[in-house]
Amino acid sequence: MDTLLLLKAAIMGVVEGLTEFLPISSTGHLILAGSLLGFDDAKAKVFDIAIQTGAIFAVILVYWQKIRATLVALPSQRQAQRFALNVLIGFFPAVLLGLLLGKAIKAHLFTPTVVASTFIIGGFIILWAERRQQGTVRIQSVDDMGPVDALKVGLVQCLAMIPGTSRSGATIIGGMLLGLSRKAATDYSFFLAIPTLIGAGAYSLYKERALLSADDVPLFAVGLVFSFISAWLCVRWLLRYISTHSFTPFAYYRIVFGLVVLATAWTGMVTWAE
Repeated sequence: MDTLLLLKAAIMGVVEGLTEFLPISSTGHLILAGSLLGFDDAKAKVFDIAIQTGAIFAVILVYWQKIRATLVALPSQRQAQRFALNVLIGFFPAVLLGLLLGKAIKAHLFTPTVVASTFIIGGFIILWAERRQQGTVRIQSVDDMGPVDALKVGLVQCLAMIPGTSRSGATIIGGMLLGLSRKAATDYSFFLAIPTLIGAGAYSLYKERALLSADDVPLFAVGLVFSFISAWLCVRWLLRYISTHSFTPFAYYRIVFGLVVLATAWTGMVTWAE
């Protein structure tokens, strides 16, 4: 295996892990990073989706006590059953729309220009949501959510099919606009990511299996490991951060970063691969 290719896989893994659970779009960053690294062919697109599994393992590790307690109590306790049902309800819209629209979206919207534009739009939405949420919180914990709340957040998550939107950003900010506290929205976003990203990764690997061979195992392994490590560090940091801070800095980051990408594209300073 080419050492340079493994280095690119490691970089992409770090990008995935650091951005997957922040409201700044991991897919958008992977598209831009892949464009800069020349790591953007058909196999690379499968790689980008597959290494999300490494980030999810980090979430499972951080939330293991809650996950384990839920699984143990699932046969007998109503609260555990309600929590599991809410995760499944939130997961369903992404499955349905992903199967219906996923191919068309990948063919037409996975471009740096679209990513930069949605970065900017998403940044302004975060600023608006942070101001609007003051005094509107009605759900303090994921255990207080009802099925309708879960469905609404699940529908909002579908917006993340547009690259640059951010799955975590859509669910967290969408949850906050729907009355969830910042902590409840973040927790639910993490739990919802488990079936969503594992399912997306498994489906992508199965669907594009003809592109892959045993020689690709080291490439994917490196990406998964670096994605796991960086995501584990990021999730632990984010949970501490949200206890005393808002998401406003991420909004400004999105706006500035999106403007930089558009400016470099328009001026020809960087040739972004479409």
